[in-house]
Amino acid sequence: MRLFLAAETAYAPSAVPETSRIQGRSGREGHDGEVAPAPVCADRLHHRALSFALWGAGLGWLSSLMAAQMVLRPWCSPVMLNRLERLYTRGQVLLTGSRWRAEVDPAVDPQRAYLFFQNHTNHLDHCTMYGATPHFKQGVELEAHFRYPIYGAFMRGRGTIPVSPGKRGMQRLMQGMGQALSAGQSLLVFPEGTRTRTGHLGDFQPGVFRIAQRLEAPIVPVTVTGMYRVMRKGSWLIRPGYDVTVYCDAPVETAGTRRADLPALMAQVRQVMEDRLEAYYASVPPRARWWSYATNK
Repeated sequence: MRLFLAAETAYAPSAVPETSRIQGRSGREGHDGEVAPAPVCADRLHHRALSFALWGAGLGWLSSLMAAQMVLRPWCSPVMLNRLERLYTRGQVLLTGSRWRAEVDPAVDPQRAYLFFQNHTNHLDHCTMYGATPHFKQGVELEAHFRYPIYGAFMRGRGTIPVSPGKRGMQRLMQGMGQALSAGQSLLVFPEGTRTRTGHLGDFQPGVFRIAQRLEAPIVPVTVTGMYRVMRKGSWLIRPGYDVTVYCDAPVETAGTRRADLPALMAQVRQVMEDRLEAYYASVPPRARWWSYATNK
């Protein structure tokens, strides 16, 4: 199930030359040359029971808070509902049994609109990051998801920007992002375009970086550690007990950059995020307590 804006998004990689795409190099390589998955603990029967209980609590919280926002939306703007959304997202992460904290660089101005570029781990990514800063954060979502009952209506009411393949879809995306930024709204974007299967960064799609350049919007690299161990692609289990940390590093300015600067811009953002992830995996062993998966990290 998709919670809010943690969508897998096609960002039209053809928008810039293939040579501009930044390839993933995080983590140790396996025998086939591909990046080896981050270490995780084996699933046990009691983990499944815990996960079932956490899913029940989380879905109940999601339903009640989503309903409250839909009821209030005719009388309140999305920005006015920001406090309620922050309450929802913090509660959703809490109900995974995780310990959450955020480290935000002092250069991130609460009064300035940004493009928050976050590593993409699971369906709770939006919830994990949202409360790290006071900004209202608009999102992007595959256009097909707007056809889902209830969920699609909720996304349209919130002002979520639809994404569709092709050149026209990219133009619509840039227009929608520009309007959100002009209204003082920040945007939460996943530059990989899909959830990781290894816990490390995947390839970056250049389209959203090109849009950032054209809009001259500053990019805040956002790295979330710990969430891959809580919930990951290919498994429905929620694994409680981990520390989840959100790092919002210093903004990267795009004003004045040119098309030729695109690879360097992507590499700069990527390096910040890779350094955070690799430092985390180097410092935290995957040993498990009897009741959860987690160490004290």
